[in-house]
Amino acid sequence: MRFRAAIFLLFLFFLDLYVFQAFKQVFENSNTELKLILNIVYWIISGICLAYILLSIFDVNDSWNPTFNILVRAFVFISIFAKLPVLVLLVIDDFRRMIIWGFGIRSITGQLTERSQILSKVAIMLGALPFASLLYGLVRNPYRYKLHKEKIGIKGLPKSLNGLKIVQISDIHSGSFTFKEPVRKAVEIINKQQADFVFFTGDMVNSIAEEMERFVDVFDKIESKYGTYSVKGNHDYGDYHRWNSKQDKRANTIQFEDIQKRMGWKLLMNEHRVLDVNGEKLAIIGVENISSKIHFSKYGDLAKAYEGCDDCKVKILLSHDPSHWTAETTKKYKDIDLTLSGHTHGMQFGIEIPGWLKWSPIQYIYKQWAGLYKEGDQYLYVNRGLGFLGYPGRVGILPEITLLELETT
Repeated sequence: MRFRAAIFLLFLFFLDLYVFQAFKQVFENSNTELKLILNIVYWIISGICLAYILLSIFDVNDSWNPTFNILVRAFVFISIFAKLPVLVLLVIDDFRRMIIWGFGIRSITGQLTERSQILSKVAIMLGALPFASLLYGLVRNPYRYKLHKEKIGIKGLPKSLNGLKIVQISDIHSGSFTFKEPVRKAVEIINKQQADFVFFTGDMVNSIAEEMERFVDVFDKIESKYGTYSVKGNHDYGDYHRWNSKQDKRANTIQFEDIQKRMGWKLLMNEHRVLDVNGEKLAIIGVENISSKIHFSKYGDLAKAYEGCDDCKVKILLSHDPSHWTAETTKKYKDIDLTLSGHTHGMQFGIEIPGWLKWSPIQYIYKQWAGLYKEGDQYLYVNRGLGFLGYPGRVGILPEITLLELETT
């Protein structure tokens, strides 16, 4: 693993050298003092990025203050990501120069084989755009919660359940939060909806249960008429942490489940609950993480979770990964009316203009990645996530609280 990391470090160093050629050219007509300052700033930023990654390889920064660590990691991510569009344009320019050189073409002034100053300027500008937008998303959007409302017409929904209100949250990723107080605002928004149910669809933590301890007294304030129900996501099993022993990992699982109890949440692990709601049977089915993507864990067993709720009038499934909906739910369990998922975060980056445009790079991986989807009489809602992972911010895809209202059709 460290060998691969060393190769990555080497790549980043050569990326810095490559991009620096355009950076230097853009400011070549500036005065000497300004050029010196800009060059020093460029290499200081590059040095910070390389040093942080090197320290990460040897786990040195694990002991740092978590908030400081998250912010430095975000700065490193933004700095590297901003260089990628510059890299693309420079490669295109070098390809142009290589063709001209190969055919022996020369201009009257002999400049055709030199790097294009115009293209270098465009490249630096394109690099500045993601740098500025990601920096804005880091400062402005991590806790800028957006309430999404949808009315869902359920075929055969008993009239006594018409208007049933569900709040869904997903992907808290408590280990990524740099501040505690802004998260209380999310709970205030949730409680203001006066929901019948609150459902959480997985990824409470990043790696270990301990991350959630300081937020227990925040999320235990969530209120609803019939309670809060939850399932696990792929990050909730401790699979992304290096444990000293199986016993340590087991202790983490016990702590995770204990936290859910202390918050008053009902964790469903391949099981269901049947509730009498206004004289009708409603089944809440919860599966552990299961995905159609090969690199994600598969702990879920829908057959086991479903067994015994055939005669319920309404069936709602909580399943963290939305790929499970098309892989199994819509094929084998056509009487499950509504599936609630999360997992994608909307990639925390995209463009959403209601009625006009809805785009994120994640759509090339997940067909259902944010919002409401329908197949036949079955619905899927994919929550964009309450928290964040990796990059501690959002650009265009804000953290979400969902309010769903069931209607009789």
